[in-house]
Amino acid sequence: MGVYTIAVIPGDGIGGEVISAGVNVLEALARKQTGLEMKFEWLDWGSERYLKTGRMMPEDGLAILKSKDAIYFGSAGDPRVPDHVSLWGLRLAICQGFDQYANIRPARLLPGLKSPLREAGPKEIDWLIIRENSEGEYSGAGGRVHRGLPLETGMDISLITRAGAERII
Repeated sequence: MGVYTIAVIPGDGIGGEVISAGVNVLEALARKQTGLEMKFEWLDWGSERYLKTGRMMPEDGLAILKSKDAIYFGSAGDPRVPDHVSLWGLRLAICQGFDQYANIRPARLLPGLKSPLREAGPKEIDWLIIRENSEGEYSGAGGRVHRGLPLETGMDISLITRAGAERII
């Protein structure tokens, strides 16, 4: 199988804790699988880096990631950094830089847990939520006009192309 090099980006907030636990699971899986070897390269990209350097990731960040077999990403967002900086400077830069257009999120009710859907059981909640990850609100269309004036206006445009809609369906 060879060695798979995985870029590990804990990011902000709970990302470090969640990603560390996930890496432990991947390492356990590799120990059980003959021939599966993973090399983890931890990257200190995120809001702490931004506060020190003014960048969420290095200028050549996408080139660094391109040389890896996979990207394992935690979370982005810190109350000390404006949302648009943490979002566009890291997560969306990666998603759009690699055309990662599908945000796929499974949702399952695990046995023994109570559901806010009162009567639902584990067999009744097994969903796969698929969201377009590079268009819509993530297109970057919009902005502000008349800055600093009483009629300053902000706008956000949800841009959806035919190609973007068709490829996510």
